[in-house]
Amino acid sequence: MKREEICWKKACAVCIVKTMAKAGHFPRRETKKEAWFLSPFRRETQASFKVSKIKNLWFDHGSGFGGNTLDLVVRLYDCRLTDALDFLSNILPSFSFQPQPFEPPKNDGFIIKSTLPIWHYGLKAYLNERSITLETANKYCKEVHYSRKGNHYFGIGLRNDSGGWELRNRYYKSSSSPKDITYFSNGCMQLVVTEGLFDFLTVTNFRHENMSFLILNSLSFLKRAMKFNERFKHIELYLDNDKAGNEATEWLIQNHRGCIDKSYLYKDINEMWKRRNGR
Repeated sequence: MKREEICWKKACAVCIVKTMAKAGHFPRRETKKEAWFLSPFRRETQASFKVSKIKNLWFDHGSGFGGNTLDLVVRLYDCRLTDALDFLSNILPSFSFQPQPFEPPKNDGFIIKSTLPIWHYGLKAYLNERSITLETANKYCKEVHYSRKGNHYFGIGLRNDSGGWELRNRYYKSSSSPKDITYFSNGCMQLVVTEGLFDFLTVTNFRHENMSFLILNSLSFLKRAMKFNERFKHIELYLDNDKAGNEATEWLIQNHRGCIDKSYLYKDINEMWKRRNGR
């Protein structure tokens, strides 16, 4: 039997319930024979995505299509068949056909379930779309799995100085309490200030040597940032090039003579970086 056929058969045997869990989707109800999920392909309030545990097949009643584990990965990540095989081959050792039951969440609030180095295929693909290397992202961020009001999510997480998280994936922005700034000190007298997570990750690609970093995470923390700014003689501002960002930049320059506005280099800093890298 050909190697490709063996890979295909093994990939299709990977448990769909656990594949969904790795993508951040958990059953709303389940029995020994089947599990029902909210569809991962659209917003809905009634679970219409059915998984047969016996046959290890899925069917999305709201869309009218279904298939095996390989079909699911291709649709979930909008990827090629070879990419789906690579994704499933990475999890084959830890996945089996027999699923383990998942306990329903007991708290409707925000709960961090786990944090780990970024490995999920979808998050890697998202970083690639934004022209951010996995090495850079893993240096400062984590893959965060969490629940909120009974729903399960995952994303790239940047921890702030008060222990909360700024969370991003391809589809949404989120954050946990408490909100605060994020400060990375490298023991030098030069500081880079950015507004958000991907602004920061973008800037680290070309301003990383002998620099400390301050991510505001919200312009409402502008005044709080001043206690950090006062420690530095040289501060580069890479805030958003829009009305709010320009006003914040002007305020910082007025209150610290060492601030230098860098927003003339871009309209959107990540878009600029993607164009430079052919995205």
